[in-house]
Amino acid sequence: MNVTSSDNIFYNIFFQLAFMGARMKERDKKRLEQFRENLIRLREERQLSQRGLSYICDVTHSKISRLESNPDSNLSLTTLFELARGLGVHPKELIDYKFDF
Repeated sequence: MNVTSSDNIFYNIFFQLAFMGARMKERDKKRLEQFRENLIRLREERQLSQRGLSYICDVTHSKISRLESNPDSNLSLTTLFELARGLGVHPKELIDYKFDF
């Protein structure tokens, strides 16, 4: 198999993207931890399991589980909106905490 320079570029970009979570800034980890705490609190207040929440919004059970338990997991804006819709809250309630700018 011949490896071209474009293959090397592809693999280099792939590995950079694959390990971006390892380079997450400490402040971003703290922000995501606060998001996780809000998500769990709001879900439990509504007496919903992770699977129950996944049934009423367009987010898989495994994604909800990762968001709640994995400190390196991140989310998209559309996932934020879907979780808020499933919880019956405004999206700002999931990210309503102090930001250090």
